[in-house]
Amino acid sequence: MEYQGVLKKMITSNDSIVQYYLDMNDDFLNMNQLLDREIEISFEKYECLSCHKNKEIFRQGFCKNCFFESPNAGDWIINPEKSTAHLGIEDRDLEFEKKMQLMPHIVYLANSSDVKVGVTRKSQVPTRWIDQGAHEAIEVVEVPNRYLAGITEVALKDYVSDKTNWRKMLTNEIQDVDLIAKKEELSKYIPEEAMQYYLDKNNKEIHINFPVIQYPEKVKSLNLIKSSIYKGVLKGIKGQYLIFEDSIVFNIRSNEGLVVKISISSYEK
Repeated sequence: MEYQGVLKKMITSNDSIVQYYLDMNDDFLNMNQLLDREIEISFEKYECLSCHKNKEIFRQGFCKNCFFESPNAGDWIINPEKSTAHLGIEDRDLEFEKKMQLMPHIVYLANSSDVKVGVTRKSQVPTRWIDQGAHEAIEVVEVPNRYLAGITEVALKDYVSDKTNWRKMLTNEIQDVDLIAKKEELSKYIPEEAMQYYLDKNNKEIHINFPVIQYPEKVKSLNLIKSSIYKGVLKGIKGQYLIFEDSIVFNIRSNEGLVVKISISSYEK
């Protein structure tokens, strides 16, 4: 079986085990069904997720021009504290920014390698946690716009990381943490503007199980542009990473905008 399409982050469903789907233009691949199968991935060309031209990808699936011009790549996406739509101030496209920024946002704690703080739109719970490879997470505040979420994250990251150690996450060097206690410990650092939105009665930890048959002891990241073609047996999926038997890992999210051909063996290894 052979499929071709432009890479976009995998679609997920949080069932008893996370289900992963890869959109390959006219086909959706259920990646869970490919576990223990040999897969060949080849790089064909680029396709910017904004202008759809065959131009080298700069960042986040965009060519250089689109990265600096598209409202989908504004600085407020990575740095939510820089959001200004609540003030009626435009960055690149005010109407788009109002739609994205002026909606409920969650500040959360997630445990993927160590406990980290993060921000996501409420509609992206628990998708955001799955994408980060978190095996457990808890909501801290629910605020009405992205700016308030951003300043809360900035305040809390003085006391807890805002980064995921992807190597520890993929080798499953994890430990369970009492996120309820951690949330209570950090609550005193929430900015005054956001304190009224603290979820003091919502202390439910969400637990996530990933489809991994075999974790690697060490990991090596696949650079598909340099190697052009890679073949390996799929042993797991975690976060937005494919994990192969030879300890190679491939980050779908960081390779958005690459047009690839995927060939799948007809039998399990």
